[in-house]
Amino acid sequence: MADFVQPGTDQVLIDLADYVLTYKVTSEEALTTARYCLIDAIGCGMLAMEFPECTKLLGPIVPGTIVPNGVHVPGTSYVLDPIQAAFNIGCMNRWLDFNDTFLGKEWGHPSDNLAAVLSVAEFVSRRNLEHGKPALTMQDVLEALVKTYEIQGVLSLENSFNRVGLDHVALVKIASTAVAAQLLGATRQETVNAISHAFIDGQSLRTYRHFPNTGSRKSWAAGDAASRAVRLALMAIKGEMGYPTALTAKIWGFYDVYFKGEPLKFQRPLGSYIMENILFKVSFPAEFHAQTAVEAGVTLHPQVKDRISSISRVTITTHESAIRIIDKKGPLQNPADRDHCIQYMTAIALLFGDLTAEHYEDEFALHHMGEIDALRAKMHCVENTQFSKDYLDPEKRSIANTLQIEFADGSKTDAITVEFPIGHRRRRAEAMPVLEKKFVNGLGKKFGKKQIAEISRVALNQKAFVSTSVINFVEAYVL
Repeated sequence: MADFVQPGTDQVLIDLADYVLTYKVTSEEALTTARYCLIDAIGCGMLAMEFPECTKLLGPIVPGTIVPNGVHVPGTSYVLDPIQAAFNIGCMNRWLDFNDTFLGKEWGHPSDNLAAVLSVAEFVSRRNLEHGKPALTMQDVLEALVKTYEIQGVLSLENSFNRVGLDHVALVKIASTAVAAQLLGATRQETVNAISHAFIDGQSLRTYRHFPNTGSRKSWAAGDAASRAVRLALMAIKGEMGYPTALTAKIWGFYDVYFKGEPLKFQRPLGSYIMENILFKVSFPAEFHAQTAVEAGVTLHPQVKDRISSISRVTITTHESAIRIIDKKGPLQNPADRDHCIQYMTAIALLFGDLTAEHYEDEFALHHMGEIDALRAKMHCVENTQFSKDYLDPEKRSIANTLQIEFADGSKTDAITVEFPIGHRRRRAEAMPVLEKKFVNGLGKKFGKKQIAEISRVALNQKAFVSTSVINFVEAYVL
């Protein structure tokens, strides 16, 4: 681009800015998948509204505040500024760990970016109307989503933030800041400035995702990152200066502080690959590395449900990432702890033939603690190195688990291997009808039949969806 950028600026900042400002999304597969990602995230948010621990965090910071021409939070009557709206949307969509994911050397949930994209898109649309300009359409939102997914996902392919103690929501902040700036009409330099702030901003530690500190912050951390992204983009638009060597500055730059001086690696150019290869959580609200283990457990449930007390060993053959982050022994303190324990999730599948968000709650877990913990104690996680290789293979990206049950009499079940979860690109045709049902089920938690029918008429039809204005779209979800 010809737009001026300060000389000596880090190339990564320039490349990210140029991507969001100039790349044209032409992949119909990516745009169609983006619609599914969007409605799935909103559906997850509606399901989360059943949980008081989530809803207590929603709304304005000062109770009763209403923002003129503000941004709506789906499934509520809240009208907020775009920063607080992004927090609200991100918090509710992420709460149940049921939204989409992407796995590389880092992992994360790219639909977390919807919080920033949707809040800024409505903010810009209402500002446009005030100045006699048209509102953005949902086509604009889908294109913006594709770009946020791509930035977050491509950064995660070869760069392990978790190995240096950082939470993956740093990638949400980076991706959302870049795209929020573009939606707001930033120049090339302003976009670079905004992205530089996202890199030098305080990054979240993974403390709240791991024993002994696992807690509910992991459910609102993405909303926090998205809201911060909106703030940084708005500041850049107002002319706040950027930091041209935010990554490469010696001693104080991102690379030296976090990555021992090593630069970020890019496996592929930025395009639409991540959206096309996104992983949906269709059947179970489970941390994604355990999805196939839970599916195998549900398959084995009929064979073992009457022989639970006779089980002598449960072997979960898995991949390195699963062992590193969700292989947990000992007491589990809360729902956030349980939904990141492969043994707990697999035990529920074997015992009850299903896994729902309610299975993580204290009331259920305490009532069934004896049988769950007894089964967990018999579980052993073993790495299959081929599974670990296939997990990182860009042409395969499997998330394989094998489950086998042994009994006291020496008999054993077949070893059930599930290589690709139902939400994988290779199982799209199987997944989409289930995903639509999941979305409608989520709507049913907040809306009546008439409103659900109207929402579904647009949400489940690509042609109607892309031509809908952002204003009309968000207002359909107002209580």
